[in-house]
Amino acid sequence: MESAKPSVDLVRSLTDEHVLRALMRHRRLTRAELAVEIGISKPTAGESVRRLTERGLVADTGERTLGGRGRGRVGSYYALAPTVGSALAVTIAPEGVVAECVDVYGDTVARAVRPIDRPARPSQVSSAVRAAAAEVAAAVGQPARLAVVGAADPVDRATGRLVQLPDAPFLVGELDPVAVLAPYADGPVLVDNDVNWAAVAERDSVGAERLRDFAYLYLGEGLGCAIVNDGLVRRGRAGLTGEIAHLVTAGPGGRAVRFIELFEELGLRRSGSTAIDTERLLDSPAATHEAIGTAVSGVVAAVVALADPQEVVVGGSWGPALIEHIRAATESMPRQVSVRSAGLTVEPVLAGVRAEALRRLRSSVTASS
Repeated sequence: MESAKPSVDLVRSLTDEHVLRALMRHRRLTRAELAVEIGISKPTAGESVRRLTERGLVADTGERTLGGRGRGRVGSYYALAPTVGSALAVTIAPEGVVAECVDVYGDTVARAVRPIDRPARPSQVSSAVRAAAAEVAAAVGQPARLAVVGAADPVDRATGRLVQLPDAPFLVGELDPVAVLAPYADGPVLVDNDVNWAAVAERDSVGAERLRDFAYLYLGEGLGCAIVNDGLVRRGRAGLTGEIAHLVTAGPGGRAVRFIELFEELGLRRSGSTAIDTERLLDSPAATHEAIGTAVSGVVAAVVALADPQEVVVGGSWGPALIEHIRAATESMPRQVSVRSAGLTVEPVLAGVRAEALRRLRSSVTASS
């Protein structure tokens, strides 16, 4: 029996997708260059460019190749049309709100920052997110095709709402980033926990094939953990996988204590908040660092027992500074695992959010071809 041949429409659709992705990689190409890049005939490339131009996805740049005197015919350069739009990447953290517009080439074309008070209230955070998103939208001149958000709070995976848990150090109350950002994005708004995005960025910086099973401990003003298995972040039924603040670990004198409560006992919380005072922690004596390292090792032991990671990556504002104390304490664990500091240290959460926004933007553009 003869196998079914692909339809003409399917072949055209795949060709158009290849043309769009080639222009995403190279920014501008002639029809002849597209044919060579993709491995299709020049007439086929020309027909694809014509279709995509009619749909407003590709535009003639007005630039021409040199022609004549043995150089061949003059060729027109084509690029993605400006109307393909951008994606909105947003982070919500104690340090403030950051909003960026990312174009289809991965360039940040607008950025806005808004401060947040501590402890943060939903109304204030909503205003900060709205103001930052409005600023970058005005700079770009049109709403984004979609938005991706990283937030320093647990995220309900079904609704995208931020959820307040007991002793949460950042947001006091619940917040709905999907609703807040809806006026600034024509398409979907994806929200996830900040530690998950930092873990994704760390995975991608190393290479997804090399780093497929690991735990990412975020040790800063708040406490969090992302679990990555087979290269994918595991979120759990409600999106609360990795909420380690209430794990029981070893406190001062060997007493059992909830992880978040350790910092209150050590006098390392910010006034009127459960947030950890990073500066005071880093300036504390070696004995305090050893006690914290021991407590972290208890958390690592629990993560290893349940998730079986190939390594544990430690990030955050103070975790890497105490890495030697953490390693020393983990040496007595019955199941050994490599513990190292995060390699990506510059805005790791935003790096993960930005990368996902770019991936979804490109998929959205090719899906409309």
